[in-house]
Amino acid sequence: MATINFTPKDILQKEFRQKMRGYDPADVDSFLDNVIKDYEAFTKENQHLQDENERLLAKVDELTKQISVGGGQQTVQTSQPASNVTNMDILKRLSNLERHVFGSQLDSSNSNTSHRL
Repeated sequence: MATINFTPKDILQKEFRQKMRGYDPADVDSFLDNVIKDYEAFTKENQHLQDENERLLAKVDELTKQISVGGGQQTVQTSQPASNVTNMDILKRLSNLERHVFGSQLDSSNSNTSHRL
């Protein structure tokens, strides 16, 4: 992970030296306030994602242990009916759905294309 150089507090407390022909301090402060808000939002999102990643890794470890202990038999049995669906079944369902959704449009377009061939 890349090192983070600034915290929102560091940005907020940063003092710039003023010169005769420098930037408008109010403009710089306004911009930095927006940068701080974004930085805080990114920090929160990053922490949320890290927490979620840790939770999911723990879940994967837990499930892996269950499978290695012998709980895998249950997992195989519950996932097996889903694997009984073949590509032909899926194609039939898709065809039925198309007929239902498109109705006569589908039949007329098929007859038009068959005449063109």
